[in-house]
Amino acid sequence: MTVHQKVTAKSEQARGAAKEAVGRAVGTERMVAEGRLERAKGDLREAAAHGGDAVAKGKAARHR
Repeated sequence: MTVHQKVTAKSEQARGAAKEAVGRAVGTERMVAEGRLERAKGDLREAAAHGGDAVAKGKAARHR
């Protein structure tokens, strides 16, 4: 997982969580849903990057 991927994923997660919290405080269901979606996108980015790391480690171990 590169630093750029990690920062992108974490910033999406944080933005989503903030948007979700503001939506709940204001009572806007649409903003809550947008926040959940944005947080989920960040989670998926992070999972994909970790999956790529696992594949790379597996290939490196196989070539030893």
